[in-house]
Amino acid sequence: MKFILTMVICSVINGKTQCIPPYTMQMSYTDAYECLLDGYNESYNKIVELGRKDVNKFNIYIKFGCNEDHSNKTPTSYIVINQKI
Repeated sequence: MKFILTMVICSVINGKTQCIPPYTMQMSYTDAYECLLDGYNESYNKIVELGRKDVNKFNIYIKFGCNEDHSNKTPTSYIVINQKI
């Protein structure tokens, strides 16, 4: 089972939370553990990239999740089963 990492960057200004659209990383992970570790690393790197000034000014935070990659799976309702009778 493969997992994909999706990240959302949000800010809170004047009591209102606003988030940019979710960003899905291009790479897939072999398990949730590796995906979560990379999620924390990528979040850390993005906060460092944004910098202390902007993170504090805009109250920026990052949410992320690791979900099963269903992009190469066919729903069972679409599978045609051929039986010999």
